[in-house]
Amino acid sequence: MARIRIPSTIVIIFVTVQTGFLLFMYARYSSFMPQSEEKPSQVHILILSSWRSGSSFVGQLFSQHPSVFYLMEPAWHVWVKMYQNNAKVLHMAVRDLVRSVFLCDMSVFDAYMPWKRNLSDLFQWAASRALCSAPACDSFQRTDITSEMACKTLCGRYPFSKVEEACKTYSHVVIKEVRFFDLKVLYPLLTDPSLNLKIIHLVRDPRAVVKSREQSVKALARDNGIVLSTNGTKVEDSKYKVMQEVCRSHVQIYETATLKPPNFLKDRYLMVRFEDLVREPLSEISEMYKFADLSLTPRLKSWIYNITHGQGPGKKKEAFKITSRDAVSVSQAWRNVLSFQKVKKIQEVCKGAINILGYQLVDSEKEQRDLTLDLVLPRRQNQFSWSSFNPKH
Repeated sequence: MARIRIPSTIVIIFVTVQTGFLLFMYARYSSFMPQSEEKPSQVHILILSSWRSGSSFVGQLFSQHPSVFYLMEPAWHVWVKMYQNNAKVLHMAVRDLVRSVFLCDMSVFDAYMPWKRNLSDLFQWAASRALCSAPACDSFQRTDITSEMACKTLCGRYPFSKVEEACKTYSHVVIKEVRFFDLKVLYPLLTDPSLNLKIIHLVRDPRAVVKSREQSVKALARDNGIVLSTNGTKVEDSKYKVMQEVCRSHVQIYETATLKPPNFLKDRYLMVRFEDLVREPLSEISEMYKFADLSLTPRLKSWIYNITHGQGPGKKKEAFKITSRDAVSVSQAWRNVLSFQKVKKIQEVCKGAINILGYQLVDSEKEQRDLTLDLVLPRRQNQFSWSSFNPKH
């Protein structure tokens, strides 16, 4: 049977028109209906981050929880299908896909994936413990700690319909995404009465991010092109133009959420630094779980300790794997690996983010190499107070 190929421009026009129509209908409908204070039964968590910032690790902290249905970067499918567009143009399509996934409506993938598909057609599906256990796959229990390799071996041929079936059986739906560069794009989701959305904003020292990105140059080339609007051309980030956009987005997201934010963001935004997480994993993870209305189980505590207290920083071929490593060494590895010339350039393009997110600039190679000098500053208490917030302003 011949397949019908739909040009990406037609897909994005369709998604845009559909979104506009839905927003129009929602606005008309909501004007006639009283606003309900009752929240949806499911909790929706968006882990908002950027490439090579430790987000896969944080995603696993949620994925392995028995109450969580987790997907890793489902918007990858949007960017692959529409790679000739830029990130800003794709924001709406990405947001619509994320909303549908939160609502366990997986028909949204029809525009981006083969018509006949299995679990294994979904990007990084095996990173989801929920897709490796019942009802998605019968090989593991929900309380098991699963590995990607075992999951790929045993569960890949289950039908894609199992994704939606499984999603509907969990109290929490968690998505990790690196393809949002503006918090305001998410406002329609935060004000959507069908969602109970909370955002965990994960950041990392830009100098450490660059060191990690250098291990994954080829894998990031297409995404770089979309960020830099190269009309489908893959590019390397040798001049740190992508890093500049990433740093700018973190500043925008953080400032939007903390400097006189809209009232609907109250108690729904949490910024987490990767460096704090690896230094005090149980404390930081407990805080994230509390924010997400989850509890830390004894089995998860043991697993978290093991994966953060391994030997060494991990191998280059494990750049996209969650393996047992010395997590603190990983977070500081850039200080020995990067040249001071590179560090100076990164500090130039990301100075604002480094300052605002609480990292210390280095003025010499001596400072960079001196590991007794802590470059992760104590977290400053947020100056914003909800009690002083006036929604009319």
